[in-house]
Amino acid sequence: MYFTLLITVILTAVVLVLGAYVIAKLIGPRSYNKVKGEPFECGIPTHGSSWIPVSIGYYLFAILFLIFDIETVFLYPWAVVVNEYGVMAIASIGFFLLVLVFGLAYAWRKGALEWM
Repeated sequence: MYFTLLITVILTAVVLVLGAYVIAKLIGPRSYNKVKGEPFECGIPTHGSSWIPVSIGYYLFAILFLIFDIETVFLYPWAVVVNEYGVMAIASIGFFLLVLVFGLAYAWRKGALEWM
């Protein structure tokens, strides 16, 4: 039963993707010119190479933002069941938040939150 469902889901996904691709190719606009192939950034033509090295700090900052953003999502299920589990729920979320605070303090101390 589950195998049939898996095959159905996969086939449906393939048909929908291929269908969208074919429809886009059939009815989509076809204007190909030199300007369309150029890199575009905020309406200003680029000067020089577009491939410049970016500081690793920006990536680290983005990863930290995602980590703390995703961890806040874990607080919602806890809030739903906190009355059901009582003191154990409070203790577990306290430990969870303690780990978050230590992680933030570590990142802050290492300078991961500095832009320059």
